Amino acid sequence: MFDFVRKHTKVMMSLMFLLIIPAFVLVGVDGFRRIGGTGATVAKIGSHSITESEWDAAHKQNVDRLRASNPNVDGKRLDSPEARYASLERLVRDRVLSDAANDAHFNTTDARLARELQEDRIISSLKKPDGTFDIERYRQLAASQGFTPEGFERRVRNDLILRQVEAGIAPTAFMPVALSDVAFNAYFERREVQISRFNASDYASKVSLTDAEVDAFYQSNQTLFQVPESADVEYVVLDMDAVKKTITLNEADLKTYYEQNAMRLSGKEERKASHILINAPKDMAEADRTKARERAETLLAQVRKSPESFADVARKNSQDTGSAVNGGDLGFFSRGAMVKPFEEAVFTLKKGEISNVVVSDFGFHIILLTDIKAPRQRSFEELRPSIEADLKSQQAQGKFAEAAEAFTNGVYEQSDSLKPVAERMKLEIKTATKLGRQPTPGATGVLANPKLLSALFSPESIDKKRNTEAIEVAVNQLAAARITQYTPASTQPLAEVRSKVRTMLIANRSAELAKKEGQEKLAAWKQTPPENAPPPLTLSRDASQNVPGTILEAALHADTSKLPAWAGVDLGTNGYAVVRINKVLPRNPAPPKAVEQERKQYVQWMADAEAQAYYQLLNERFKVQIKVPRPKPSALDSLAAALD
Repeated sequence: MFDFVRKHTKVMMSLMFLLIIPAFVLVGVDGFRRIGGTGATVAKIGSHSITESEWDAAHKQNVDRLRASNPNVDGKRLDSPEARYASLERLVRDRVLSDAANDAHFNTTDARLARELQEDRIISSLKKPDGTFDIERYRQLAASQGFTPEGFERRVRNDLILRQVEAGIAPTAFMPVALSDVAFNAYFERREVQISRFNASDYASKVSLTDAEVDAFYQSNQTLFQVPESADVEYVVLDMDAVKKTITLNEADLKTYYEQNAMRLSGKEERKASHILINAPKDMAEADRTKARERAETLLAQVRKSPESFADVARKNSQDTGSAVNGGDLGFFSRGAMVKPFEEAVFTLKKGEISNVVVSDFGFHIILLTDIKAPRQRSFEELRPSIEADLKSQQAQGKFAEAAEAFTNGVYEQSDSLKPVAERMKLEIKTATKLGRQPTPGATGVLANPKLLSALFSPESIDKKRNTEAIEVAVNQLAAARITQYTPASTQPLAEVRSKVRTMLIANRSAELAKKEGQEKLAAWKQTPPENAPPPLTLSRDASQNVPGTILEAALHADTSKLPAWAGVDLGTNGYAVVRINKVLPRNPAPPKAVEQERKQYVQWMADAEAQAYYQLLNERFKVQIKVPRPKPSALDSLAAALD
């Protein structure tokens, strides 16, 4: 079927044209949007349904935002079933909070929105060398998350409104100091223990195996000795760097760009300033702040009356001890080196001017601009490499969508080889051997992308060696691949793995023997404690003495209503442990700062719990139903969670 479509592309396009145009006449574009926007219902909030297509769009938006803010994020985590389910939960949560906000008539002002945007670290950094806001970079930032600037601001405004729903709950959390102290003292309680280890390795010499037992173990556990399927592949990647290689720049354009941007490309302007600081931190009492400001105003009048006395006044009055000894001199600095209010004041002064009183987080400043150092204007030839890089980046941004379409069509239309699209678009064909269906733990890059691997190991790709479709593997990065040699999964013959089978079977039998003896000793020692017991250790959660976690938790969870208490710990293939708890000891006194931090943490936990409880009430109020089952963590995810 697909071969027919590929061979008769023009015929099929004509047929599709005849079918689609009348349909548009009958139902219109909006009708198609409504049809395409339905899909299966994955969640309901009251009478409102969330469809699978809405879920897909929300997940893509979340992934794009995470990739834009953290390009090195592991792609397989973003596209896992757990990550998709988290996107659905977030979408449901936003809808529930939105309904609650509408019921309460919550809104936010333009001034509050502007303040939120200004306080965003990334947005506040979008400035040109002259200090003005770079609206073009702002558009690019919004576009990288799938928004226009207006859409981005609507999203921020909506986030502010949603925060108001829970704002009346979390900040009101309160917890008595005595209760938090009791909780932490119990959590960090100490126990004096004696640990007897029965290591599996000590019992290996007691295990004897027959060939029949080895054969039986192999036959019952053949999945342990499988060589997974693998493939040798070739692949091509289209990204911004690849598009840049296809761009040829005009000499006249380079020179025009130089004339327009020479000052910016030559470097940053530096300014030299001196200041007088009167300390007034944010937490200072209002009356004291008023006095500090009055003092600053008095000193300002003094230096304006006699500018040549600025250095002497700074030495005697400035509370910035680092610069006061130098008459307030701060030396040369460029934009970004000082706190924002101070920087804005310095870069608006003329040489020799004294500022008004400037307020920062440190207090009140009086600033004298003493010198300006403009960067040396660099020649065209010096700046040519950076100019070419800038222009190619700009042009690549505009050409990428066109190149992506050509790449997508190319790998599909000539599906039996990547060579034509690689030659046409000047792309390098790369190769890899023994690639598996699942990403290798810790792998990064194109061949760690689950979507690409899934397409590569599809039946059509394996059986017919077809190109995969163009897969978006990162922001502004597409890839396509094909299998050149496929090796199916197979079970290694017993002759090749006999020694491995014996080793595994001995380890299992050794662990069984260790566990058996450990359990027998535990029962006996409860009646008559051993004479030669191991030396005692004092354990707690913040002082584990390098004891394995399973043993530590067993010691801390044991019932100590009657001492000594005993616990047996199955260590799996490592054997068994018997723990005797002799004493329960109070926590070691913690430093005052640590105690204060713990109390704050406890209040935060309570705030989070109350916010979650409130959200559950909203779920019941708005009759929330998520119709998709929560995915079970894979073995890899469980291992990663344990390691984290």
